[in-house]
Amino acid sequence: MSQFRFKQFTIEHSHCGMKVSTDGVLLGAWAEPNQAQHSLDIGTGTGLLALMLAQRFPNLAMTAVDYDVSAFHCAYDNVARSRFMDQIQVQQTDINTYRSPHLWPHIVCNPPYFTSGVSSKNKQRAIARHTQTLSHEDLVHCLARLLTPTGCADLILPVKEAEALIEQAAECGLYLRRYVRVKPSSNKPPSRLLFTLSPTTGTLRSDTITVRDQHGNYTQTFAALTRAFYLKLP
Repeated sequence: MSQFRFKQFTIEHSHCGMKVSTDGVLLGAWAEPNQAQHSLDIGTGTGLLALMLAQRFPNLAMTAVDYDVSAFHCAYDNVARSRFMDQIQVQQTDINTYRSPHLWPHIVCNPPYFTSGVSSKNKQRAIARHTQTLSHEDLVHCLARLLTPTGCADLILPVKEAEALIEQAAECGLYLRRYVRVKPSSNKPPSRLLFTLSPTTGTLRSDTITVRDQHGNYTQTFAALTRAFYLKLP
């Protein structure tokens, strides 16, 4: 059994295509539902994002959905073993055909990253990492269909893929409201983009975060953002 222990829950991810990653932890720690009472986690995988948001926002009801049956069972079991099980509903469904009971004021998604290149031979990993079952274009249409007129969606992607998706989103009436460039280390360029899309417009907020310093240690900014979760950060 492969586990990743956090301060308030444990993720078992041996049977899930996408394991716990720094990207997922960053998104879960950075996402901002504002005053939303309901949030939708698209492509929940292990259930990590739903659990992180449930920990951060005790009054937030999470619905976590995934197309892959194995991922659904993985997320369901992780949630069921946690103290947040009453806050989170896990469903196995295709988000492209998902019939939502209402529009969502907040959506969070760590989407498949790769739109080209060689797909993994492992079917679960291919679904999690490549846009075979959920293209970025389809994801944009799902966000436009599911968000409330004042809602927002928080995502993370490699910089190139993020910029392309942001352009597609603008064509569908979803606009960039904030973003953070993520640098893996102080001497490397940004490799990821955390970003928020919304049907509303307004002042664009931007920032940069560096994960590790020149000595390989977590930066103070990264540690402050993720301290509530990582066991190794007191």
